[in-house]
Amino acid sequence: MKQSSVDRRTILLLAAAAISASSLHAATDEKPKQLVIGYQKFGVLLVAKAQRLLEKRFEPNGVTIKWVEFPFGPPMLEALGAGAIDYGFTGDAPPIFAQAAHGRLTYVAAIPANAYGQGVVTPRHSAIAGVPDLKGKRIGVAKGSSAHNLLVSTLESANLAFDDVTPVYLAPADAAAAFTRGAIDAWSIWDPYLAIAELNAGARQLEIDAAAAAQSSFFLANADFAARYPALVDEINDEIAKAAAWAAAHRAEVAELYAAASGVPLAAQRKSVDRAEFALVSLDDAIIAEQQRVADRFLRLGLIPARLDIRDIVWKHKPAG
Repeated sequence: MKQSSVDRRTILLLAAAAISASSLHAATDEKPKQLVIGYQKFGVLLVAKAQRLLEKRFEPNGVTIKWVEFPFGPPMLEALGAGAIDYGFTGDAPPIFAQAAHGRLTYVAAIPANAYGQGVVTPRHSAIAGVPDLKGKRIGVAKGSSAHNLLVSTLESANLAFDDVTPVYLAPADAAAAFTRGAIDAWSIWDPYLAIAELNAGARQLEIDAAAAAQSSFFLANADFAARYPALVDEINDEIAKAAAWAAAHRAEVAELYAAASGVPLAAQRKSVDRAEFALVSLDDAIIAEQQRVADRFLRLGLIPARLDIRDIVWKHKPAG
């Protein structure tokens, strides 16, 4: 097994190395020599990595597994769309921006929406008592992330426009520092950063309408890879589903795994894992419709240049049997 990390400066180099494989579109029973998985230091893919599920399934057939670590979703999907990785997992907003940028990607499975594991937080003694009080405030958020969608939907639930606030676009680590020193008034963020802020920085979650907070997450493949190796994508999904089922039944062990991988304190990982959803399902009409609403929301805000049809990049393959 190989493991590495990647950032934007290396994506094009990795993509160039993948050109010969990604240019072949016809489905085949053959398997590639290597499967490249993008992951973060939390989530079901980390569980699968720790248990070597993909290695056990594919290496006996001559397919090696390479794991590439990303800090959060947008750079992962830039790599996925460019063909630098074959498969990855992210929240709801990054695939929309990737599709708008004409990235070659396809939705192959989902974790269904829940209203936990993400939130908008303020300092404990902030005068902001509810979502309407965010008007005119500086709010930290990772641009193009699921937290970006969370912030927009949260504001809409209180009849606020996005331009009623001042977004401060920061990666999670930078936003955590800004929140701690009082440089932003609020922060839209996901676990485990949310749990860390609650436990270590005295953050207080604002009460948010459950419908606004519910967000699905997605497993995605490079579109050319999925077209060439549909049976292989089925097999990957099978193994990730096993990891999800195991994680749902072994949350204490999952928290310990996440803490060891990330360096995040175990107490914060326990808090985040206890409210996490572990599942793998096909994209049904309800999930697709909700993702379409997210895309339409970003179009109204002028954050993507044209209307997208989410169904255009939902995997059409049906497993045999």
